[in-house]
Amino acid sequence: MVTAKPWPVEAIVRLVLSVIICAYTGMLLFSVHYYATAAAKVSSKLFFPLAAVALFCLVATLVLIARPWPPEAISRRLAALVACAYSGLLLGAWVQRFSGVEAAESSIGRMVVATLGFQGAGLILIGRFLRERQISYAEAFGFANRWRRAVLAGVLGALVFLPVGWGLQQVSALVITHLPHLGLEPKEQLPVQALRVSMSWFGRLSLGATAILLAPVAEEMMFRGILYPMIKQAGYRRLALWGTSLLFALVHLNLATFVPLLALALLLTALYEWTNNLLAPILAHLLFNALNFATLLILQRYGGT
Repeated sequence: MVTAKPWPVEAIVRLVLSVIICAYTGMLLFSVHYYATAAAKVSSKLFFPLAAVALFCLVATLVLIARPWPPEAISRRLAALVACAYSGLLLGAWVQRFSGVEAAESSIGRMVVATLGFQGAGLILIGRFLRERQISYAEAFGFANRWRRAVLAGVLGALVFLPVGWGLQQVSALVITHLPHLGLEPKEQLPVQALRVSMSWFGRLSLGATAILLAPVAEEMMFRGILYPMIKQAGYRRLALWGTSLLFALVHLNLATFVPLLALALLLTALYEWTNNLLAPILAHLLFNALNFATLLILQRYGGT
């Protein structure tokens, strides 16, 4: 059973909001870079000033989230936070739309920036979150709890789930294909598309490093290490299990992989509960991503894709 954690709800809300803003800021910066380096179909003198204002608003939002809120200033701080957040998000949406960055949706660069903005920023913010609580990673996530058992459980969990996950994805794609009246169609995940079109080994290594090393660590700390115990300790065991698992599947934004990712999330939570060591789900997640990535490389090289 997972040991109870001293996670204040208010601090976790701040953490989650900060991660979301960082991810959005990363995509804003990539859009500006894309607009500046690509041959834009339409140019505007307003683009860079509005992008700068959007960036300023997003940074101000992060500062407001991080600062303490004295009771007498809550209304004023909340109004400033809402104003900065909405301004940054709306202007950022205009910047991304005008930049034409959608054309680079499956590029290696966009995938790496998206991962660094979400999972990379998440790791940094989680580190600050733990320092503020004056608790170490080992204490927070149980890394010292029977680590050999956790390693073995993580490796076996990934190897057992891999064919199950592939099978669920094939079934999901088949079901979606046979429901044309819903207007849905199975699509490759964006990292898969990016890997398929990339001819550079540097790009592939960059994508592999973020997908195999960065993403599993950050996602497990956030979903299983922080959100799951918080909701469970509030007395909502089923909501903790299914809520965090559904959210994990949803953030990957792919219909065909929703069911297998949901099943993976349930397995990862079970591994954490069984071992009381986040190392088990981290290793299972890491190995699952690594085997999928290696399979894609092999198919791309020898399968003619």
